[in-house]
Amino acid sequence: MRFAPAAAALSLFLATTASVTSAGEKAPDARAEALIQQGEAALAAGDTQAAIDAFEAALAVDPAYTPIFVNLAEAARENGLQGKAIRYYREALARDPDNFAAISGEGAALVEKGAIERAKRNLARLQSMCGDSCPETVALRSTIATGANAPTGQRLAVDTAEGTTASN
Repeated sequence: MRFAPAAAALSLFLATTASVTSAGEKAPDARAEALIQQGEAALAAGDTQAAIDAFEAALAVDPAYTPIFVNLAEAARENGLQGKAIRYYREALARDPDNFAAISGEGAALVEKGAIERAKRNLARLQSMCGDSCPETVALRSTIATGANAPTGQRLAVDTAEGTTASN
């Protein structure tokens, strides 16, 4: 009787440990893996539409494989569709909140949309999770630095000469 609370605590600890260690990322379906490789090759070749098609086909084959959303987001960013990319990154983060690639990619897409402050929140989150030397942290920090200093290409009314119109 004296050991019942200790035995219950030990069994709870072992059950929790066993469930956490077996909750790793599963491997994708073999057909999805082939489509992912095809999409990565197309993206590397600059054919973003073929990459998107391959990644969407892989998602149809294996909808439970979260990294496909990161691939889709990267292809959407290459295609100039930052809003769609952010949506894909957020889907990946909803499934795996600690996905460093999704946090960094979402931050880069936010910079491309001009949301520097929101991207800085992603950078702070990455720094707290994986540190300052993490590759994703370094990449997002440099993207924010170059994005914050890059001209937006828009002219404000203040920047125009008096009597002319601004072209926004």
